[in-house]
Amino acid sequence: MALLSIVLPAYNEEENIANTAGVLSGLLEEQGIDYELIFVSDGSGDGTFSEIRRAAERNPRIRGAEFSRNFGKEPAIFAGLEMTRGNAVIVMDCDLQHPPQVIPQMWKLWQEGAEVVEGIKVSRGKESPVHRLSAGLFYKVMSKLINMDMDASSDFKLLDRKVVDVLLTLPERNTFFRALSFWVGFRTESVTYEVQERQYGKSKWSFFSLMKYAVTNATSFSTLPLQLVTVMGVIAILFSVVLFVQTLVKYLSGTAVEGFTTVIFLILIIGGFLMLSLGIIGHYIARIYEEVKGRPKYIISRTTWDPDSPVR
Repeated sequence: MALLSIVLPAYNEEENIANTAGVLSGLLEEQGIDYELIFVSDGSGDGTFSEIRRAAERNPRIRGAEFSRNFGKEPAIFAGLEMTRGNAVIVMDCDLQHPPQVIPQMWKLWQEGAEVVEGIKVSRGKESPVHRLSAGLFYKVMSKLINMDMDASSDFKLLDRKVVDVLLTLPERNTFFRALSFWVGFRTESVTYEVQERQYGKSKWSFFSLMKYAVTNATSFSTLPLQLVTVMGVIAILFSVVLFVQTLVKYLSGTAVEGFTTVIFLILIIGGFLMLSLGIIGHYIARIYEEVKGRPKYIISRTTWDPDSPVR
C-alpha cells in the first residue's frame, strides 16, 4: 500500500500542533490513506516541540524534530523531506491555512500519474492591509525575478518520491523550495484552494521578513539582479551623453549657465547607481561565501524518537 508523507514546518506553533495532527489524522484515516506526519520545529521559542512529542506519543504515525536554532522555513522543509519515507510527499503549513480537504484530490491525481501536484491559490483569505500589501509586493517581485507566477503558487504541493529524491540531491545551501520544485520539471497537475483562517495564533511573517525572504530567494535562484547592474550602467551612460550634448549646445550658442547644479545632479545619480550596484554584487558575494563554507542547511537537536540526543 502506498504511503503518503506530510511535511509540516512549524515556528512557535504550539497552539496548532495538536489540532493539526488531529485534523490530518482523522481525514487521512477516513479516506483510507496510509500516512505519516512529519513536524519540524524551526528553533521555536515556545512549547512547539513538546506538543509534537505529545502528538507522537498518541499516534505512532507522527514523527518530529527540532532545530538547534531558527534556521528558516526553507531548511525546515528540506529537513522534513529528508525524514520522509512515503511514496508521495505533501508539504503544507502547520496552521492549516492550506486546507486539508484538498489532500484527497492531490492524492488521486498522483495515483493517476501526476508527479507534482501544485496547490494554486484562488483567494488569500482575510488578511490585514499591511500584510496583504507586503505579501503582494513580495510575490510580484519574485514573479518577475524567476519568471514564475508566484502570486498563485505556494509551498502547498504534492511531490512524487522521485521528485523528492532529485531535490535532496541538489547541492546548494540557499534553497527556494517553491521555485526549485517548479524548476525540476516532471509531469505536473494542479488543484485550486482558498487560504483558510488560522485556528490559533497569528502569522509570523512581517513586511521586513517577507522582503528579506524575497531578496535571499531572488539571489539564490535568479541572476536577474546582476543583470540590472548592467542596465543601470547603460542608463547612467545615456543620461550622461544627453547632459553632455545639452551642455555643449548651450556652450556653443553662448547661453551656458555657470553653476554646479547639473554636475551635482549627475554625480548623485551615478553615485546612487554605483552604490546600488555594489549592494547587489555584495549580496551575491555573500551567497557565494555561504555556499563555499559548506555548512549544513540546519542542525537537528532533538527528535521524537530520540528526544535527548542530537542526530546532526
